[in-house]
Amino acid sequence: MIAACRDELDAVYVSTPHTLHAEHGVAVVESGLDLLMEKPMVTSVEEAQRLISARDKSRSRVVIAFQGALSPLIANTRQRIRTGEFGELVSVAGTIWENWSSRYAGHWKQRLELSGGGFMFDTGAHMMNTVCVLADVDCERVSAFTNNRQRNVDVVCAVAGRLTSGALFTLNAAGDGPAGCSSQITFFYTEAIVRIDAWGAWREIAIPGVPVVREEAEIMDNPLKSFLAIRAGEAENLSTVEAGLRFARLWDAIKGSAARDGEPIAVRG
Repeated sequence: MIAACRDELDAVYVSTPHTLHAEHGVAVVESGLDLLMEKPMVTSVEEAQRLISARDKSRSRVVIAFQGALSPLIANTRQRIRTGEFGELVSVAGTIWENWSSRYAGHWKQRLELSGGGFMFDTGAHMMNTVCVLADVDCERVSAFTNNRQRNVDVVCAVAGRLTSGALFTLNAAGDGPAGCSSQITFFYTEAIVRIDAWGAWREIAIPGVPVVREEAEIMDNPLKSFLAIRAGEAENLSTVEAGLRFARLWDAIKGSAARDGEPIAVRG
């Protein structure tokens, strides 16, 4: 497509299976086109570094299609975190669940050579990425366990770890259960508690003396709308290749620890 239609294209949306993202994304960027990449960005740190290198040479705009990172609630939360409004981050507890095992039975998402992982890397990617964006620092060390539950890829995953800031975090992904899909991530600060879902669709902030109100935002069309606004210079890109690299570091460590039955793994920095 790129070879035949390059002069007719402004940008490309890559929505192929996960393990093909790096090859296709690098090809788009090397051609000088802008790129909207479906989540998760790539499957490893090495692939993330290849994409960053290609982007640096071409100066193409690259946006990763995470609803969470492109949600106005996530952007506002990140800004308020950076001003110190909530105090120091103490710990993070994230959960996400879906009837993923039955819903995608026989689907490419459950074929490791195409998916690069199971439920944690697919739906759970939204949770991991939102934690990475709002924590705003790298992970330092993780311990992870997975359970395939008769599938070829992980269906259940539990992670405990430490951020470079010293804050602790836990991530729990349950991909087998009743029909539905939901998540909640709780950020515990010294001055507030922030609850938000992995997609940035709702948020609750608990501050002493202030009523807790659930705020909601429309997020389903955010990736495309944000991509166009970023290309036009009208919006900041919070879903960058650098954020994708931070995510990839965490994912590589989770895979490494789970393969060693939960042995703590230092995150590559």
